[in-house]
Amino acid sequence: MNPKKAPAATPAGPGLSALPPTSQLATLEAWMKFAEEVYEKGRLALGQVTDNAHDEALYLFLRTLDWPLDSDESVLKKPLAPAQRIALREVLHARAVKRVPAAYLTKEAFLGGLRFHVDERVIIPRSYFVELIPHLAELLPEDAEVRRAVDVCTGSGCLAILLAEHYPEARVDGLDLSPAALEVAAINVKAHAADGGPGRRVKLHRSDVFDALPPPARAEDGYDLIISNPPYEPSAHVDKQDPEFAAEPRMAHDGGADGLVIVRKLLRQARERIAPHGVVAIEIGGLRKAVNREFAALEPMWLTTEDGSDCVFFVRAEKLRGWTG
Repeated sequence: MNPKKAPAATPAGPGLSALPPTSQLATLEAWMKFAEEVYEKGRLALGQVTDNAHDEALYLFLRTLDWPLDSDESVLKKPLAPAQRIALREVLHARAVKRVPAAYLTKEAFLGGLRFHVDERVIIPRSYFVELIPHLAELLPEDAEVRRAVDVCTGSGCLAILLAEHYPEARVDGLDLSPAALEVAAINVKAHAADGGPGRRVKLHRSDVFDALPPPARAEDGYDLIISNPPYEPSAHVDKQDPEFAAEPRMAHDGGADGLVIVRKLLRQARERIAPHGVVAIEIGGLRKAVNREFAALEPMWLTTEDGSDCVFFVRAEKLRGWTG
């Protein structure tokens, strides 16, 4: 019963002022039916952990009961003790009435088969890079290897760790401006460094995009891969976010008036920090037309994603180094 992961939000609305009575709910099956009704009535925002109410409620309840996420269907009929019922009501109240994101209640998120610690200091991990990272090396010349990589706006550090996981010869930097986010990233790097894990090759830096990392002395020492899932929502859109998304750090969402403020800086600074054969890949949400228009000289190319969103573009070093934007 593993919940599905979703990279994007679904429309939502105002929450509930209180939960209906739950004293008659004696099994997880009954709680699940009740929770789905609550999710629908409260029009809760989805997309941070799963793309549907059933999977999110099941995940939240299994974690609250400390039952395995891969429990079989028999647990649905299992009688619940009074203390368990109280715990389920409390967590559903927090989720449906207080509109706390599920991942902040469980303090975890999963991406690319790995578990990461998350809390209110970071945006909840969700990115199309989880399916794209294993294939990014295919964008490089046939004889090129990924030796240096960087995740700009790393947040919880999840994408930097996934880069290190998929490219075992690479040294990976994770950059973020937020000291609070870097505290969470450090927790995850340490957790995934144990027993020789990929975290041991990840180094975190506090930096406003690349400000704290000067260009290398030699171009060939630049990054083979530069990736980023930066803040790209226009400020006016961030002002109107549903409570679940507003609970995340605003600086992880707000990309300025048109959503492209961080992207412009990233591309300008990447010119002097990318290897001659390297690529920059950036996730940009719904701004594809704006990117194609403003950065036409860079000839951005779009990567295909499983759901057809195709919202990650990449630029080759040779185009970037000659760019005067």
